[in-house]
Amino acid sequence: MKANAERIEKNTVLLEVEVDNEQFSRAMERAYRKLVKKVNVPGFRPGKAPRIILERHIGKQALINEAVEMVIPEAYFQAVEDTGIEPVAQPQLELVQVEEGKPVVFKARVVVKPEVELGQYSGLEVTRRHGEVTADDVQRELERLQQRYAQLVTLDEGTVEKGDLVTLDFTGRVNGEPFEGGQATDYTLEVGSGRFVPGFEDQLVGMAINESRDIQVRFPGDYPNKELAGKEAEFTVTIKAVKRKELASLDDEFAKDVSEFDTLEELRSDLENKLKEAAGAKARAEMRREVLQKAVDNARVDIPQEMIDSRVEEMLQSVERRLLAEGINLDMYLKYQDTTLEQMREKFRPDAHDSLKTMLVLDAIARVENIKVSEEEIQAEIEKMAAEMHQDPAVVRKVVESQGQLEAVTQGLVREKVMQLLLDRANIIEHDEEPEAKPVDEPAAEQ
Repeated sequence: MKANAERIEKNTVLLEVEVDNEQFSRAMERAYRKLVKKVNVPGFRPGKAPRIILERHIGKQALINEAVEMVIPEAYFQAVEDTGIEPVAQPQLELVQVEEGKPVVFKARVVVKPEVELGQYSGLEVTRRHGEVTADDVQRELERLQQRYAQLVTLDEGTVEKGDLVTLDFTGRVNGEPFEGGQATDYTLEVGSGRFVPGFEDQLVGMAINESRDIQVRFPGDYPNKELAGKEAEFTVTIKAVKRKELASLDDEFAKDVSEFDTLEELRSDLENKLKEAAGAKARAEMRREVLQKAVDNARVDIPQEMIDSRVEEMLQSVERRLLAEGINLDMYLKYQDTTLEQMREKFRPDAHDSLKTMLVLDAIARVENIKVSEEEIQAEIEKMAAEMHQDPAVVRKVVESQGQLEAVTQGLVREKVMQLLLDRANIIEHDEEPEAKPVDEPAAEQ
């Protein structure tokens, strides 16, 4: 087989492939063996008619057509491998010569992965921000723990306060008429959580247990339900029960109850260290994003529309899988969002383009820098995946390979190495952020 690839446009290659007569003859024989089992030839048992008899019965062209359908895909994929092109869409095929006894010749117009013109990616200037962890930050973490472990006490009397957990009945009306989803019985709501229409929860404050009240609200103009957006509504609300959080004192006993520490100061110290680790991780993540964005912005690449379309479909499928996991189908979601499938596609296109450009730039840098991963690194990644899934590494590897995902795992490791290279070669500018509160070594007053 002979194959020649010629770039005829920026991202389009014309493949010219010649399949030799011997290879096509073998395809003709395979086509005969396939068709003779399917065609009922009078006077012969299924599969037993000689080839010349079958040809007379169905016509030689039928045999040629079947052989072509067998040989063209095989030859195309072999030509792709031999020429080293990277198709990103199905080819447009044109048969040039198909005759028994002669080579089969065809052309394939192929959209290929675009070439990347890299700009500067070494010595990029990035900023490392050092966010100061203050005593107030630690205190807020303690108070979050205090809220998380608060006990709920049912009130026998009193009025609703912000932060209370209330059980209520409500009936909503627009222009005096009830609307779908506007009624509930024994509904539980944390007052101040912002789960309801703006203004609803604020008007619950001060209501007594067993009290009923009419509440006036206006739905936001961007409310998802277009039939309610921007409209005024009235809710008749009855408070049936009120539970209030009872906070524990921030002392050594609290530390023992919520952690492995014996004293509040030990808990403070641990929270401070975790906040510093989180701040460091955030700073590193911001540096990664900055250096990557600069490397991508400095590169030039013309991404074929076919690649963008394919990426958009992948994004749609990902959304659909997440929705199905929540018991929602895509049609329901589109109706709820008052949009169409095509509008979603258009919305995804900019992100699809940007994500493709990022991957293409990383892959181009990997080629220039000859960055590769070893079998040991691949296996280590498989073992990491297996540990996260609580599975045997051999089983996970078998699944990954059977699903054709080993290349994706390898690509991910290569791109991670490129990211590290960009950071290692970056010109890092240190930036100390001014603290907004008192230093950590000034302990806050305990509650």
